[in-house]
Amino acid sequence: MIPMFEESEGFAQRLDERDPLRRFRERFEIPAGPDGEPVIYFNGNSLGLMPKSVHEALHQELEDWSRLAVDAHFRAKTPWYSYHEVFRDSGARLVGAVPGEVVMMNGLTVNLHLMMETFHRPAGERRKILIEDGAFPSDAYAVESRVKARGLDPADAIVRVAPRDGETLLRTEDIVAAIEREAGSLALVLLPGVQYYTGQLLDIPGITAAAHAAGALAGWDLAHAAGNVPLALHDWDVDFAVWCSYKYLNSGPGAIAGCFVNERHGENLSLPRFAGWWGNDPGTRFRMDEARTFTPRAGADGWQVSNPPILAMAPLKESLAIFDEAGMDSLRRKSIVLTAYLEWLLARAEHPRFEVLTPQDSEQRGCQLSLRARNGLSALEGGEIVVDRRPPDVIRIAPVPLYNTFHEVWRAAQIIQRAP
Repeated sequence: MIPMFEESEGFAQRLDERDPLRRFRERFEIPAGPDGEPVIYFNGNSLGLMPKSVHEALHQELEDWSRLAVDAHFRAKTPWYSYHEVFRDSGARLVGAVPGEVVMMNGLTVNLHLMMETFHRPAGERRKILIEDGAFPSDAYAVESRVKARGLDPADAIVRVAPRDGETLLRTEDIVAAIEREAGSLALVLLPGVQYYTGQLLDIPGITAAAHAAGALAGWDLAHAAGNVPLALHDWDVDFAVWCSYKYLNSGPGAIAGCFVNERHGENLSLPRFAGWWGNDPGTRFRMDEARTFTPRAGADGWQVSNPPILAMAPLKESLAIFDEAGMDSLRRKSIVLTAYLEWLLARAEHPRFEVLTPQDSEQRGCQLSLRARNGLSALEGGEIVVDRRPPDVIRIAPVPLYNTFHEVWRAAQIIQRAP
């Protein structure tokens, strides 16, 4: 339940005192501003802050490499050979999957290509991919290159859904209508869990069900949803999903990404895919003289191509341990109040210089508020607040429940409201 808010600084401080998650802030490295004090870091939707334990985690892997060299594959503190299996349970908990449906590997767009190789199989009239018109550029590039590689014309093979004229948000009924309209020709629906520009949380289970009713598969880009909102990919019967881990998952720039493959697909070893040795059955992975034919391992692991990059895996291990300790349900409860408090304070301005693009309904958004600023909000130029800017005039502000405070939200609102 969202409390009745007050404008006073003391109210923000009382919310922090009662916050059961407040101890987690101390586990992150917070950059200093020009005055030497910690900045108000509201940019976790672009790059999350570094867990302090990453220092020791990386040092451990470097020590194991130094002392053990190749033997660290089996004798390291966390053996390198099976390192990706560390995430079998924690990765599943993060997105509401069952163990075996999630693997951490590659980067998001690489994983998207790997998934489309399996789950976009044009056959007869059923060849189209439905995406949003305002898709994140990397997704749009991947989909267009995919259909071209299949010898299809993007103008015909890509169906685009967009907000209605004069609106900024997608409507579920419009997406479902487009799916039903293209039912005979649609092979894949590929949409974001949370839209990167507006912060809108889409109806993942409802749209997935509509795709299946139309005879299509449903895949999701969860770059702005994983670690931001609770997910139940297995129960929602999602076919596949991909996400990065450098935003809300705080695993470092260019961090290792995640991939979900529904259990029913993971058990189907006949599905076509791009193959590599780490996706092969471990029992024959090293029998080069005997096993010349790729035999995929069951589950999402069977889509791996290369062995895991250990130095990139270590920060993710530290981050997911924090998420396991905090719990997504607890994080979501704080996030709803934290974001609502920011929105309420900004709305108190006598002459607001921006409009909020993000849905007002907390069930339709994560922790991000996107503001269309009429004057660029010059108050954010001094370095005291770190946010993300998207041309031409949108500012994305993301108060993250793991390390942001209610007092930071109050201070940020004061700075913005006092600006000339």
